[in-house]
Order: sequence, then C-alpha cells, then structure tokens
Amino acid sequence: MSSAKPSLDLLRSLTEEHVLHALMEHGRLTRAEVAALTGISKPTISEGVRRLVDAGLVVDTGERSSGRGRAGSYYTLAPDSGAALVVSITPHGVVAEAVDAFGEVVAATEIALARDAGVGAVGLALTRAVAEIAGGGRAGTGERAGAGAAPRLRVAVVSAADPVDRGTGRLVHLPDAPFLVGDLDAPALLAGAVEGPVLVDNDVNWAARAERASGDAGAVGGSHDFVYLYLDEGLGCAVVSDGEVRRGHAGLAGEIAHLLTEGPDGRAVRLTEVFAHLGLRRPGSTAIDVELLRKRIGEAAAGDSTLVALGTAVLGVLGAAIALADPEMVVVGGAWGRDVAFVDELRRRSAELPRPVPVVAALDGDRPQLSGARAAALHQLRESVVAAVRAPGGRLVDRQSPR
Repeated sequence: MSSAKPSLDLLRSLTEEHVLHALMEHGRLTRAEVAALTGISKPTISEGVRRLVDAGLVVDTGERSSGRGRAGSYYTLAPDSGAALVVSITPHGVVAEAVDAFGEVVAATEIALARDAGVGAVGLALTRAVAEIAGGGRAGTGERAGAGAAPRLRVAVVSAADPVDRGTGRLVHLPDAPFLVGDLDAPALLAGAVEGPVLVDNDVNWAARAERASGDAGAVGGSHDFVYLYLDEGLGCAVVSDGEVRRGHAGLAGEIAHLLTEGPDGRAVRLTEVFAHLGLRRPGSTAIDVELLRKRIGEAAAGDSTLVALGTAVLGVLGAAIALADPEMVVVGGAWGRDVAFVDELRRRSAELPRPVPVVAALDGDRPQLSGARAAALHQLRESVVAAVRAPGGRLVDRQSPR
C-alpha cells in the first residue's frame, strides 16, 4: 500500500511556520541562522523567507551580519504583526498590557478601583484602560510603556477576580462574593478594540497555570496533577489534572467559599463564615482582612487559637479536594495562604488526613494571575500569526476584516 505524500503547499506552509516560530523566539535572524535552528536546508529556508517577505509577514531589517564569511541579511516579523491584550481585573484595579509576538510588553496601564466598585465602575475602568493601550499605552506613572505606533490588538486574554461563565465569558455573581462586579461582559466591552477572540477566566485558574508553567523551577516541580488553593481577600481553588485546569461544566469549578468545614466552635460552617466568626472580615464586606489576619498569624505561638482555627477550616477543604481530585500535591497561594507559619501549620495538620499529600507554598511572584494570562495571550497571538500562512493569499488578516 502506498502512503500519501504531503503536497507541495503543505511543505511550504510548514517551512514558513518554522521560520515564523524561530523569528518569534529570537527576534531577528539571518536565513542561515534559521536553517541552523530548524534543521531545514538553507535553500528551502531562503525560499520560505522570500515567500513570507512577499506576503508581508516578514521584513528585512536592513542590518547585516558581521564576522567571517558572507554577510547575511537579518529578518524579523512585519511591524503590523500585532499584539495581544492582557487584562487583570482585581478589587484593587484594572491592569492592561499589550504584548507583542516576541513576548515583550509594549504598552501598559493601570486604573485604580475603589473597594466598593460595581459593574459600572469596573466596566468604565476596563474601557479606559483598553483605550489607553490602543492609543499607545501608559505605564502606571502616566508615561508611555512602549515606543512606536499604537499596537494592533489581535487577541485578548482577561483574568478576573470573580467566577467566569465558561460559555459566555461573563462574570458571575455568587452569594457572599467579596468583589461585587456582577455580570460584567468583558468580551462585549472589548469587541470593538480587539480583532480576534477574547478569552476570559478567573484569576485563580490563571495563577495555577502560571505555577504549572514554572516547571521544575516552581513549587509544583513539573507536576501535572495538583490542587492550587488561593487564600487572599477572597477564596478560590484550581484543579490541575493531566496538566490542564479543569473548569467544570459552567466554568465554576473550584469555588470553595461555600464548602462545609469545621468552624472555630467545632460546628460545621461554610468556609467563608469562618472568617466572620474569627472577626477577620473587612467592615461591611465579606472580604477577608488580610492585614489583620497576617498580623494575628505573625503574633501566634504554636497552638494559637486563630492559627489552629484557620488550619482546621482549610484542612477540611483540602481533604475534600484530595478526595475528589486525587492530586500529587497541594500548592497554597494568595497573600496569607503563602504565609510561612500558616503553610507549616497546614503541612503539619495534613498528615492527619486519610490520604495525605505534600503541601507546598506557591511561587513568590507578583501578580501570578497576570503572568498566567500573559503566557496564554502570547501563545494565542503567535498562533494567529502562524495561522496567516495557511490563509488564502498568505497575508495577515486585514484589521478591517469581520470578527
């Protein structure tokens, strides 16, 4: 039986994809350098680069290599390759970035929010932040974070400190949620500014993806199966199985605030109510007072009632997560979840569980949810650039194309 041979068009397309991936990883390369990196012959790479230049996807930088041998021209992606919009919505504010296909943040801005901000205020802050990015971007001090023309936003990834409906990307308001954003519709708000798809997920899932992407250097040590407990002003959990975050049917998996656990008086209560019993909520809010909680933990001696009560309550959630998800380990993140004294207490108490697993603190990183969303946005952007070689005519989709 004879096997089908790949068509010439397919082979050309694969070569062009290799060229684009190499340029996105290294910024600028000569044709000889691309050939060396990809293992594809120099003549084949030269033809691929020529086609990409003709299609407007790649440009000659005008620079030439130096040193021994024949000088080579440096090539890079076309200036209109575009950028990915990355947005993080938290109780403190809206952060927006534009990331180019090389992984560089070319524009950024941050809009502060009042603690009682609702869906209207958050929507206005999101719209303003994206307008600033689309106009060239500002850093937090009001200065431009990137040079050159305003970035063309091809895709968007949004992280939100609220549950997210998997089907629509709208935020979902659950009872006692500390961040009262309501049903903010981020995809609709961004439709006029972004050419392609808008991916929305909650901040805990993005933080877990950042933890997973850290590989052997991170807390998970390359594990593909772990539970990520996020303990901050709000409470959340992400289940990573076979390397993927499991979002659930509606996207609401991991909403642990209402799980029943043991309260300070030994009775069964919902996890969120434990903090009310301990006087650790912000006045007039269901948000946890992180500063007060960490102060109490810092002052606690072994056997302190607050530390024991918190350990007992979270241990109940941890036991349920282990029973249902069967993780290799549990990673604890969040402003107070990563506290050394609390992690030690939880690690010690977890030995009491019928199925104990290692408990480790999450990476010591700033805004892990933004890191996770940024990595996903970069992947989406690069895929959209590479997809152009498969499009009829092999050109980047025009910015006026239907969405």
